[in-house]
Amino acid sequence: MSEDVRAAVAAGVMPADEAFRELLQSIVDVARAIFGAKASSVFLLDEATDELVFEAVSGEGADELVGRRLPSGTGVAGWVVASRQSLVLEDVGDDPRFAREAAESTGYVPKGLMAVPLLHEERVLGVLEVLDRPQRARFSLVEMDLLGLFAGQAAIALDLLSRSRRAKAVLEGSDAALARVAEALERVEDRAAVDRLLAALADVLET
Repeated sequence: MSEDVRAAVAAGVMPADEAFRELLQSIVDVARAIFGAKASSVFLLDEATDELVFEAVSGEGADELVGRRLPSGTGVAGWVVASRQSLVLEDVGDDPRFAREAAESTGYVPKGLMAVPLLHEERVLGVLEVLDRPQRARFSLVEMDLLGLFAGQAAIALDLLSRSRRAKAVLEGSDAALARVAEALERVEDRAAVDRLLAALADVLET
């Protein structure tokens, strides 16, 4: 496989990965601001290792937690992944699903939190959490709807990020796979269209 082809594929994939990470970061930043929370985070469920990975963090722990991994069944996030249900805890100390030791290991133990699963085409991709919003009143249905909107956007971004990473795996894989990617690229009129590139790469991986 020629270096020109490899470079052409990489040119489409590498910026996409960074763009999706920036989108996730913007989602947690805005969620934290809207809810007036101390922190917000997105976990990715890594099915290959059965772990939850901090993909984006805003507020407390933002500088230390991105990339950190936890067992997939850990705490509230693990429960949300397994149950596919949202959860609101006004006081985490009153709920056995909260993993205090895991929270302490991150350097920040919240008093309350909201967590919602990130679903895409029936798959659980991860979890969005908002930690320690001001407790002016109990959690409302309006807030749940708003959190659901953020979750929908985060799920889309996580799905695209996962596709981008799978595309990178193709680049690092066999030359035969790269040859098939090159053939797909030759049929794409607009090579700058990230979604078309990723769709072609996804087809390669699924066959």
